[in-house]
Amino acid sequence: MESILVWFRRDLRDCDQTALCEALRRGRRVYCTFIFDREIIDRLDRADDRRLEFIRESLVELDVALRARGGALIVRHGWPRIEIPSLARALGVSAVFANRDYEPQAKQRDAAVEAALRVDDIGFESFKDQAMFDGEEVLTQTGRPYTVFTPYRNSWLKRLTEDDWLPHAAGRGSLAADALASGVPSLADLGFARTDLRALRIVPGMSGGRQLLDDFMARIGRYKQQRDFPAVRGVSYLSVHLRFGTVSIRHLVAQAVAAGALRTEAEGPATWLSELIWRDFYFMILDRFPHVTQHAFRPEYDTIVWEQGPAAEQSFAAWCAGRTGYPLVDAAMRQINQSGYMHNRLRMLVASFLTKDLGMDWRWGEAYFARQLNDFDLAANNGGWQWAASSGCDAQPYFRIFNPLTQSERFDPAGKFIRRYLPELAGVPDRFIHAPWRMSAAEQTACGVRIGLDTPAPMVEHEAARRQTLQRYAVVKSGGAAR
Repeated sequence: MESILVWFRRDLRDCDQTALCEALRRGRRVYCTFIFDREIIDRLDRADDRRLEFIRESLVELDVALRARGGALIVRHGWPRIEIPSLARALGVSAVFANRDYEPQAKQRDAAVEAALRVDDIGFESFKDQAMFDGEEVLTQTGRPYTVFTPYRNSWLKRLTEDDWLPHAAGRGSLAADALASGVPSLADLGFARTDLRALRIVPGMSGGRQLLDDFMARIGRYKQQRDFPAVRGVSYLSVHLRFGTVSIRHLVAQAVAAGALRTEAEGPATWLSELIWRDFYFMILDRFPHVTQHAFRPEYDTIVWEQGPAAEQSFAAWCAGRTGYPLVDAAMRQINQSGYMHNRLRMLVASFLTKDLGMDWRWGEAYFARQLNDFDLAANNGGWQWAASSGCDAQPYFRIFNPLTQSERFDPAGKFIRRYLPELAGVPDRFIHAPWRMSAAEQTACGVRIGLDTPAPMVEHEAARRQTLQRYAVVKSGGAAR
């Protein structure tokens, strides 16, 4: 082709980027663009959304990298169904290349863009980039999508070869600059404000992803032992970079394999690779079963009657604010509210608490996470919440309910994480840090914490809530509405 336009979306890097490499292989001149999609950002309810700043700063770095190679990034703020065909016509390209997105709204957007391009006889092609395998690459022996993770993982691993994790090489085409590339607009130009991204030590862009990966590879061997302890630096913290594609999933898989992930004795790398496979699994579920965005994956769970009304809304507000009275639950909610991040063990805990201790619809929590998380990804967020609510594919059984007290004692034994986010409990002795309501009045006075005043009393009694949850979920077995 004489010229191709590469449309960047959640793949903000210039290396091992499938659409870009394919365009450079098949086109003589390659232009690059990114659209700040108004259909998405106009719905954001915060003017200081960290995700917008992360994207914007990553685009600045990407633009510099493209200019060093003779190209430049053309940035627009509008509706892709209008901006992409308009830009393709102005540049006179033969085709638009982009990497696939598995979200229902994104697929509708791409279909609309493709139809608009077709009017001008301009092609549209999409490529696999954010997943290792997609479409029909990993299926059961009967040719169906998997709905249970373990056999999916086994099939995924059986299919994996070195060719799958090798980085994509660019062809002989040349990146082209154009007068339309006038730089990346400021946050103010987009109607947004600067955030505390840097204060939180979140480094955007490809450089930020490389820093985190280098740090993690030095300790990947301890990943399995340390990943569940939120006060320990045990995880990779790469989720926001995976979300916006400032790192390549192929490169991460290659690093895991190089560290021994395909050997059973290398537990740390193997466990981390399994987490990357979970990511592919949830992409596949969203792609093949899009009803999960509105409904339970398993229809019988849509008959559950969740708590509703003013009392439920007050309980939900307390959960959001970190005022449930269970220290680890509250510390986790303070973490997400203050930083936009929550440790994965805590995501499971607070989701279980909302759905099975408070009896709230999992969709309430899913929507709250979607607003708060820097690394929000529809596939993973939906999959995680449905797993916790037992309504999803390969979810934990409904009768397995996290005990917030024992989870706290096991995964934050010294209360280090709790004290970090609940400074009002700093003076509480270790033996009471997980359940400060067990202190006597004299003990409360001695450590300066009055239950019900300085810190909330537990809003529910876990064992009573557990019994009510088992009754609520009885509908799954009985086949009729139950409460």
